[in-house]
Amino acid sequence: MNELAPIIQLGNPTLRQKAAWVENILDEHIQKLIEDLIATVTKANGVGIAAPQVAQSYRLFIVASRPNARYPNAPEMEPTAMINPQIIAHSSELVKDWEGCLSVPGIRGLVPRYKSIEVEYTDYQGNLQRRELTDFIARIFQHEFDHLEGIVFVDRIENTLDMITEQEYQQRIVNK
Repeated sequence: MNELAPIIQLGNPTLRQKAAWVENILDEHIQKLIEDLIATVTKANGVGIAAPQVAQSYRLFIVASRPNARYPNAPEMEPTAMINPQIIAHSSELVKDWEGCLSVPGIRGLVPRYKSIEVEYTDYQGNLQRRELTDFIARIFQHEFDHLEGIVFVDRIENTLDMITEQEYQQRIVNK
């Protein structure tokens, strides 16, 4: 059975470390970590989660976009493990949009991200994948990729006026 992993919060030093390359994707520990991350992100109503967020400093994250209470307009996407991911290319266009983070509860911020990106990653079976991601899915990838570099979304907010509490976000943005 998949276990829910405790999500660490801003201030925990693991969130500020550069994560280690995954050497053996088929290792039992890595495979279990993938399963646990999928269970955790689903239960927490997230759309993505990175291994460092559960105090496992590996270059691994899950993109799991779907409509939920935190992201009612999110597109549907099967939870996808992305191991040792890289951004190969990106658009010149930056788009500011609201982000939150399971490791920074209660806060949302307007974060500039590339509108489209071309990425490479290894899937949970050890196969190299190359995809072009756009809009919300590209935003999730960039957000989770930042976690592997020791960066959290609040580091990318350009102005403190671009921050809002989760309660205000739900009232003003989601339920407007």
